[in-house]
Amino acid sequence: MKTATLLLEIGTEEIPSRFMPETLTSIKNKAWELLSDKRISCQDVNAYGTPRRIALLFSGLAMQQEDEITQYRGPKWSQAFDANGNPTKAALGFAKSKGIDFEILKPGKVNGVEYAFVEISEKGQKTETLLPDLMTELIQSLIFPKSMYWDDPNFRFARPIRWILCLLDDRIIPFKVGNISSNRMTRGHRFMGARKIEISHVNVYFEKLYDNYVVVDQDKRREKMLAGISTLEKEISGVADKREDLIQENLYLVEYPVPFFGSFDKDFLVLPEEVLTTTMIHHQKYFPVRDDQGKLLPYFVGVSNNRSTNMNIVREGNERVLRARLSDAAFFWKEDLKTPLSSKVKALQNVIYQEKLGTVYDKVQHIRKISQWIVKHLGLDELEKTVDRAALLAKADLVSSMVYEFPELQGVMGREYARENGETQEVAQAISDQYLPGFSGDKLPSTMAGALIGIAERLYTITSCFSADLQVSGSQDPYGLRRAARCLNEIIWGKGLDIDMNELFLFASRAIEAKEGVFDQSREFFNQRLFMQLKEKGYSHELVSLGLSVISERPFQVARFLDTFREVMNETWFLQLATSAVRVRNILSKAEGPRVMLDKNLFRSPAEKVLDQEIDRIVPVVGSSLAQYDWKGLAYQLSLLSPAITRFFDEVLVMDNDPDIRENRLALLDKCNQLFLMIGDLGNLNL
Repeated sequence: MKTATLLLEIGTEEIPSRFMPETLTSIKNKAWELLSDKRISCQDVNAYGTPRRIALLFSGLAMQQEDEITQYRGPKWSQAFDANGNPTKAALGFAKSKGIDFEILKPGKVNGVEYAFVEISEKGQKTETLLPDLMTELIQSLIFPKSMYWDDPNFRFARPIRWILCLLDDRIIPFKVGNISSNRMTRGHRFMGARKIEISHVNVYFEKLYDNYVVVDQDKRREKMLAGISTLEKEISGVADKREDLIQENLYLVEYPVPFFGSFDKDFLVLPEEVLTTTMIHHQKYFPVRDDQGKLLPYFVGVSNNRSTNMNIVREGNERVLRARLSDAAFFWKEDLKTPLSSKVKALQNVIYQEKLGTVYDKVQHIRKISQWIVKHLGLDELEKTVDRAALLAKADLVSSMVYEFPELQGVMGREYARENGETQEVAQAISDQYLPGFSGDKLPSTMAGALIGIAERLYTITSCFSADLQVSGSQDPYGLRRAARCLNEIIWGKGLDIDMNELFLFASRAIEAKEGVFDQSREFFNQRLFMQLKEKGYSHELVSLGLSVISERPFQVARFLDTFREVMNETWFLQLATSAVRVRNILSKAEGPRVMLDKNLFRSPAEKVLDQEIDRIVPVVGSSLAQYDWKGLAYQLSLLSPAITRFFDEVLVMDNDPDIRENRLALLDKCNQLFLMIGDLGNLNL
């Protein structure tokens, strides 16, 4: 089959770099989806992106749409033709509805019944005739975190579209999106390239743009950028802090990467490291530079989108901007140190946390109270003073000049100011640790004190928001309740904290004087999030349900329970036990009337006696295992029970003709079911 190469380029104003990775994945997936829907085969589709363009390259695109063969089922064959083989009204009507002659009807069986069938083939169209609509739909399908409209109020995009290039080998695919018509024209680099570039054939696209200082392929652009940074590292005898997120951001900020380095006054190195790195990374998109010991050096590496005739001018300009920011930071640092961190706590009375929830000072007092309860609940009395002091100072840096200017440094500056004020290292670190983890996969608190304060704050967030009717609504979660619940579990699991969440939520609800019903609402919400997180960890839906039915109030124990039973789920004894549990439940659900008292004298089979004796033996042991959270011991006891109940079903007919024997056996199964209910409904496991 004849193939061609298709190129689509959407030229825009600069698209935010954070949009690009997801956009390129999305447009590529959508392209494959549309090709499949249109029955157009293609060898490969690649997506490329720069700040000013999104490009798709379709390699080995079939020039002919595949034929569509559709099979239709008509009336039963016996109703379509009479005994002489003549068509009935049913056959003729079916054939007419499909626009065919009845003679091409063929018999075919469905579930053993013979029907009249017809296959209708629709000839595929030329791909070129389908591409205009396909390209239009592809562009209009893109969704961005934020979109805007300009000339056409009915069409929105991340940024205004300025040109569209679409070529099939050397032929223009004509279509229009908004007020922009496709053609063979593109544009080079905004400053160094030509404003209009004619692309005669898809094959010259990448080369022509490179000649005009645009590296369209982000992988090649990345290689060029990192190679340039590597050269600079040798020049300044340092190592750039090449964080992946920073590389990614710079990658989509430039079309032609030109790395450069600059320096700043060594005196600024007296500032806390996070102040320097935050200024460089978050505000200027620079790569900090370190020596081979990891110590910060007074250099930075930036990536310019413009090769200046004199790069010294670029360097000096960036140094000047950074110097101004660092000078401000140094001023804030000195000013903030004029008063101790503890003196800033009172000022939190003037900072509104949330209109319905009062001030940040009020929040701090609640967190102190909840965190102290957790300390006592866990028996960590040695942390009482540290936790209380750290909780008191936890939010004081919010009213500092530094955090006002650099809000992302909250907690970090609290730690640094606490150190400078002579607070203990444990208190200082706990102030910073309270915010960890900040997101899924983030590092955990390094101190137990910080972990406990973090738990207390997240409990306060959930219970106070439910009390003020500030719950999650669909995808809207303005107060981060889902994140709070997630972080609670990550701290509990990561720090090995065996906390009873029922008691914890109950105390937190009382501590904030929450309205009636908040405890139940908070616990239900937390359990929903716990369920989702456990499934994300790879546990099956049924196993998570079992674990939560046993010990939902203790997330740490739930995880241990699931780990234990995931290990044995595929063992023969467990599969047999789960099957038996289903049989027990089904038999009892179908048996009518109340259960009689079990009479051991009515046992007629050794299997009945063995099962009864095994249940009597195992019940107290299971109770002890549950009370001590001995999940391996529990699994072991169940493994001993499994042969007895399997033997019972192999050798005993439950529904005996003798009503007394039958009812007694049902009573034995009811006794067995009560044991199962002690550890959840094993019959719900999908094994």
